Amino acid sequence: MRRILVVVDMQKDFVDGSLGSKEAVAIVPAVVDKIKSYDISDVFVTRDTHQPDYMETQEGKNLPVVHCIEGTDGWQLDENVAKVVEGATFINKPTFGSTVLVDTIKRIYEKEAIEIELIGLCTDICVVSNALLLKAAMPEVPIAVDPTCCAGVTPEKHEAALKTMESCQIYIKAE
Repeated sequence: MRRILVVVDMQKDFVDGSLGSKEAVAIVPAVVDKIKSYDISDVFVTRDTHQPDYMETQEGKNLPVVHCIEGTDGWQLDENVAKVVEGATFINKPTFGSTVLVDTIKRIYEKEAIEIELIGLCTDICVVSNALLLKAAMPEVPIAVDPTCCAGVTPEKHEAALKTMESCQIYIKAE
C-alpha cells in the first residue's frame, strides 16, 4: 500500500510569523523527521496562498491578519521544512481546504491502494478541512493525523479538532 503524506501549510507566517505560536515552532523538528520517513515522491505540501487584496476577501474580513501573501517571506515554508521537501508535490491553496489536493490524491487512489497521513498547521482550520475533504472524497482510504506534528490556533482548539476528526473516522495517532 502506498503511503501518502500531506504537509499542511508549514509556512513562516504560521510557524513564527504573523499567525505563529510557540506550539507551531515546537512541532517543526517532528515535522521534519516525519517528512524524512516518507518517499519524497509521496509527499504533498500545501501552501496557504493569498493575494495583496486579502483584506478585501471574506476570509480577510473574518481573520483580519495579513498572512501568506504569495511571494512574501511569510508565504515561504519554514526554513527547516523547506530543506527536506525538495522533490515533493506543491499545491497552493487560496482557502482552508484544497479540492486540487483531493483531486490529485484521488487520481493516485484510482490506480492503487493508498493510505494518507496529515500533519501541519493549523489543526483546527486547514488540517481538519483537508482531512474531511479527503475522507469525503475517499471514504474507504485509511486517513490518519499525527497530533505531535500538528498545532492549532490554541492548544484547546487543537484538541477539539482532533476530537472532530476522530468522530469522522480519521485515525488520530497516539501521542
